Amino acid sequence: MRHEQHRCGLDRGRNHGRGFAARGMMKMMMGGRGPFGRGFGDFGGGFGGWDDESGGRGGRGGGRGRGRMFAGGELRLVLLRLVAEQDRHGYELIKAIEELTGGEYAPSPGVVYPTLSLLVDEGLLAEVAGEGSRKAFTVTEGGRAELAEKAAEADALVERLKAFGEQRQRHSSPPVRRAMHNLKVALGQRLMGGLDDGVAHQIADILDEAARRIERL
Repeated sequence: MRHEQHRCGLDRGRNHGRGFAARGMMKMMMGGRGPFGRGFGDFGGGFGGWDDESGGRGGRGGGRGRGRMFAGGELRLVLLRLVAEQDRHGYELIKAIEELTGGEYAPSPGVVYPTLSLLVDEGLLAEVAGEGSRKAFTVTEGGRAELAEKAAEADALVERLKAFGEQRQRHSSPPVRRAMHNLKVALGQRLMGGLDDGVAHQIADILDEAARRIERL
């Protein structure tokens, strides 16, 4: 009798542990903090991620740990270079940088707009009328003169952004990232409706089996 009670207790403990682990894993995948740490990759938290110059988070998680995409003054030069190519407003500049990296990094508005304001204050950019109520920026003669002095540095920064995107693309797989996104959405829908231990165990079984199959590839 005692043996049966002990075994039942162990089974309940294992089941409780599996349910806890499953809930924790799903919370982690959705970008929260689970029993194993913060979220990861395309599931929401990023393996690391890049910080922009202000220390604010930008981009889509980086695989090499936390770091800075731009050192002091580099974002300023990149923005100046992009506006010199054509007049743009803030959002267009963020998208332009994202396009340079193949969609792998985008600076946060919280650092881009203050940098643009600084460039205007320095007389290197000027505000012009844009589409609708949005202000666009154009380069001034002073801005073109600074770019001429720092042309090699600006070119190197643009090439670095492109190389970053190319490197990330070589180490990623669009089909896998799509499947990861679909899993994130499916788990998010289940979590919104609540998750009892029985469902948590079923989801844990599915995830465990997927992990075993991936390991055998």
